[in-house]
Amino acid sequence: MSFAVKWWARLSAVLTGGVLTLVVPAHAWAASNGADGLVIEAVKARRRSGFGFLPILGGVCCLVVVGGIILALVLISRNRKRR
Repeated sequence: MSFAVKWWARLSAVLTGGVLTLVVPAHAWAASNGADGLVIEAVKARRRSGFGFLPILGGVCCLVVVGGIILALVLISRNRKRR
């Protein structure tokens, strides 16, 4: 593995750890601060007007993300086999 790749992996690990260090406590604070009650009330008060486009777009977005992850894994495994 080259020098640049090693440092890129280390930098990515540090950035991921830093983001998780900030996101996890913020999520815990939001969940314990009464925000969950507001969300539940908003969902109850929302009118039901059929499915609309939002669930369809959410499903398509989810499929695109999953497809991107699978594509990345396939490309990585193909590159390892060539060596």
